[in-house]
Amino acid sequence: MHEKSIDLLNKAVADEITALHQYMYFHFHCDDQGYDPLAALFKRTAIEEMIHVERLAERILFLGGDVEMKAGANISPVQDVNEMLKMARQMEEQSAMDYNRMANECGANADSVTKKLFEDLVMDEERHFDEYDNEIANLKRFGENYLALQSIERSKSRGAAAE
Repeated sequence: MHEKSIDLLNKAVADEITALHQYMYFHFHCDDQGYDPLAALFKRTAIEEMIHVERLAERILFLGGDVEMKAGANISPVQDVNEMLKMARQMEEQSAMDYNRMANECGANADSVTKKLFEDLVMDEERHFDEYDNEIANLKRFGENYLALQSIERSKSRGAAAE
């Protein structure tokens, strides 16, 4: 009865696993480059994506399905911060569109609980989109100085911790 919902939920699991892998990759590289605020943003988003996987998996199991724990795509080895942010913004925009479509499909199949789950995920993805969009705007507005300030803040905080 709920095969369509289970298929959609597993597609979402695969997308969320891909996103969390991609964001952790970005986190590692931003951290390595000394951009602590951006590294923290990517890590926080990855953790939220992991929570999404959990919520989706719980629903799949409730519906009697099995959770397919595989990523939907490989990560992209992007190390330029501006490109990371653009990619993250695009991923979140695509997820919001996909989850809106999935919510509508579940509604059409008389599965209002899964529909609501997808609608809730849309809100999170739109918030993530806005965070990445703001970071892109800051980078455009302040240029490389924006990244330099993040590195300087890291040096200052590490220096203060050593005292």
